[in-house]
Amino acid sequence: MRQRGKLEYGGPGVPQRTCVGCRGRTAKSELLRLVRVEGHVVPDLRGRLPGRGASLHPALSCLELAERRRAFPRAFRVPGPLDVSPVRAHLEEETHMSCRTPS
Repeated sequence: MRQRGKLEYGGPGVPQRTCVGCRGRTAKSELLRLVRVEGHVVPDLRGRLPGRGASLHPALSCLELAERRRAFPRAFRVPGPLDVSPVRAHLEEETHMSCRTPS
């Protein structure tokens, strides 16, 4: 029987996170980390920004679910609404870039 490595994809040692939009649990590497910076929710692409983080699938549908559920103030433990326009712009740009066909 083959021994499974601790960090082998899908193995028990892979860090899991929950998407604040769809509430699905998946590998940390498949989610986008978000942090709160002065009332704005911004994507943390390198995973190095300080502060409490929240995870989201890199899809506009999950962002819309999180907004509808008012999940960001709860995830960041702050009262009141937060501006998610930087996250929306990032996801729209990513979607736009993936839809381009090379000429």
